[in-house]
Amino acid sequence: MLRLLDRLEEVLIATLIALATLLIFVSVTHRFAIGFAADLVGFARSHDMETLGNIARSSFKSINAIKLTWAQEATIYMFVWMAKFGAAYGVRTGIHVGVDILAERLEGAARRWITILAMSGGVLFTAIIAWIGTDFVWHVRAGGQITPDLELPSWIVYLAVPLGSALMCFRFVQALHLYLTTGEVAHHDHGAVDGLDEEADDLSKGGHG
Repeated sequence: MLRLLDRLEEVLIATLIALATLLIFVSVTHRFAIGFAADLVGFARSHDMETLGNIARSSFKSINAIKLTWAQEATIYMFVWMAKFGAAYGVRTGIHVGVDILAERLEGAARRWITILAMSGGVLFTAIIAWIGTDFVWHVRAGGQITPDLELPSWIVYLAVPLGSALMCFRFVQALHLYLTTGEVAHHDHGAVDGLDEEADDLSKGGHG
C-alpha cells in the first residue's frame, strides 16, 4: 500500500511538471506565432505583396482563433499542486532544506531529543495546516466560487492545501517512526547527482594542494 502511495505521489508530481512545461511552451509559441503573423501582414501590405498578405491574414485568423487565455491560470494551479505534493515528497526523500546546525553540534540524548522535537513540530504544523485547509475548502465549496478563466469550482483548486498538507504530515510521521526505530534520518543521496562527486574530489585536491 505504501509503495502504491509512493508511486502515485511520484507520478502526480512528474505529470504536473510535464503538463505545466508543455502548456507554457505551447502558450509562448502561440503568442510568438500571433505576433509573427501580424508583422508579416504589415510587411506584405507595405511591400504590395497581395499573395503573402492573404496567407499572413489567414494564418493570423487561424492562430488567433485558438484561445489560450486560460493557460496561465492552469499553469499556476498545476504548480500549486506540484509544490504541495512535492513538499511531501521532499520529506520522504530528505531533500528539504533544513537548518540542522544545532543538531549537528549535539551528541547522544540531546541530539536525539532535538531531532524528535523538530520532527514532531513538522507533524503538528502540517496537521494544523491540513485542518485549517479542510475548513477553508469546505466554506469555499459552500460559497460556490469558480475560477476566473477555467471556470472550475474553486474548492477543487484549494483542495491541494489540505491533501498536500495531510500527506506531508503522514511523511513526517513516517520519518519520526523511522528515527525512533532505527535512529536514521532520511537524507538525499548527493552522490546521485552527476558530477557532484567529481567536483568534490577536485575541490579536495585543490585544498590539499
